[in-house]
Amino acid sequence: SHPKAGKTTLLSKLDNCLILDLEGGSKYVDALKMEVNSLDELQQIGAAIVKAGKPYKYVAIDTLSALEDLCIPYATAMYKQSPMGKTFDGVNVLELPKGAGYFWLRQAWDIWMTKIHKLADHIILIGHLKDSVIDKAGKEVSAKDLDLTGKLKQIVCADADAIGYMYRGSDDSLEITFKSSEQLNCGSRCNHLKGQVIKIADYDKEKNDLVNVQWNKIYLD
Repeated sequence: SHPKAGKTTLLSKLDNCLILDLEGGSKYVDALKMEVNSLDELQQIGAAIVKAGKPYKYVAIDTLSALEDLCIPYATAMYKQSPMGKTFDGVNVLELPKGAGYFWLRQAWDIWMTKIHKLADHIILIGHLKDSVIDKAGKEVSAKDLDLTGKLKQIVCADADAIGYMYRGSDDSLEITFKSSEQLNCGSRCNHLKGQVIKIADYDKEKNDLVNVQWNKIYLD
């Protein structure tokens, strides 16, 4: 979704969903949440969740862009510990020529995503979108793309059971589309979501809150 679309508030309405807030967007939202400012903190929180017997049905990562930012120093440290990186004195592995640093970023990303996926039965990954131009059969087409570096967006999308784009409807309701188009990469392996546009919540202006939230349209169990 775009920033400020109401995703954190929507997550707060999902029962037994722990929001791991990596970018400080949940400060004013009443929710089951923990702020995460470093990968060390993420490691400690993850260990505590596992030790407690994984009490949360859902764990949400808010956002993927912030997780990528945290993974870059980790990837840089990994490279510096490798035989080829011993003499590297840069501060960011992505400075390496010919895009060589992106390999290390993908390695770091994979390590942390593996850890995250062990925290609950259902993992929700929240991402921002950016406008981009893609080539479709030799034509340039404006599209909305997940705001991640290089191949990370393809990796995230390939691993996901469902990819939905959330937006505000004309009456300020929240809708999630799982319908793919030239401009939007959405979809689902789940039959009940394939090609669907789901109205998941209404907005109550007087309460300044989401009402009639229907997460049960997404998660059937």
